[in-house]
Amino acid sequence: MPVLGWKDGSLAQISTHTLSVAPMMEWTDRHERYFLRLLSRRTLLYTEMITTGALLHGDAARYLRFDTAEHPVALQLGGADPAALAECAAMGAEWGYDEINLNVGCPSDRVQAARFGACLMAEPALVRDAVAAMQKAAAVPVTVKSRIGIDDKDSYEDLQGFIACVAESGCKTFIIHARKALLSGLSPKQNREIPPLKYDYVYRIKQTFPDLTVILNGGVPSLALAESYLGRVDGVMIGRAAYKEPWILAEADSRIFGELDPLCSRVEAVRSFMPYLSARVTEGVPLHAMTRHILGLFNGLRGARQWRRFLSENAYRAGADISVVEEALSFVAHNDEAVSTVRAAAI
Repeated sequence: MPVLGWKDGSLAQISTHTLSVAPMMEWTDRHERYFLRLLSRRTLLYTEMITTGALLHGDAARYLRFDTAEHPVALQLGGADPAALAECAAMGAEWGYDEINLNVGCPSDRVQAARFGACLMAEPALVRDAVAAMQKAAAVPVTVKSRIGIDDKDSYEDLQGFIACVAESGCKTFIIHARKALLSGLSPKQNREIPPLKYDYVYRIKQTFPDLTVILNGGVPSLALAESYLGRVDGVMIGRAAYKEPWILAEADSRIFGELDPLCSRVEAVRSFMPYLSARVTEGVPLHAMTRHILGLFNGLRGARQWRRFLSENAYRAGADISVVEEALSFVAHNDEAVSTVRAAAI
């Protein structure tokens, strides 16, 4: 069931973790999240990982600002110092985020050098203490996103011990990427693809800790598969599939939440996005910084290649505005209308 929370002085309905889109560096920025919200009202969205250093010593407003239309939206933090994480969690709550998530899964060398991300799985007591401090500082839920293990600490017993220790903080929700992370020898991209998926570990965690909310992440390419996993876990998080082919979320509200989908066609999605694009361009945001997120929207339709190419070549030009998007639509609009007619008839 949805949870009720206060937003901007009025009561708002916040989705559960039944379906969410993963935090993805350089992808799930505020422009991407705004667009995805047009496709699904209920799917929970996450920011990119934001480090405590960036918030405490940089331009916090640049990292934290978001449109109220993005709700429900969660802030993911990266860090290892409990005091710094607590301060940043409080900042996130004050900005209006619905959840604060601690990253215990990123395997990049840069993140490891700062002693956070996946390497924290070797220090469960530190994670426990950090989460406890964050919960004390922020009046919103604090959750943890981890891997199933790291390097040779990759047995089910290792994962079970990690979850048990961190849960002592009072944390109730764990998002588990069902691959272990290798902290040396693989790039972040390889760490998302090479270590084998072990969904059974995540299923067993739910069985072992039935009172916890356990979310499955990793290698989920479609809503159909997400639905099939929901019988064994409390929720599913989709990552790259939702970015590369965002239209897969267009049926999320009906298939996952039993509600009406907000849009009928891809063209309608683009036109709904245009007022936002125009407003941001007026503020000085380059058009390409936003349209890069919708390049895969028409994948699978005739004209998709021309759509991608036209946007890629023209959105970067000085002075580019939404007329570029209007012209790009000419390559795909007719084909999308035909597909939408078939979809409407099926409904």
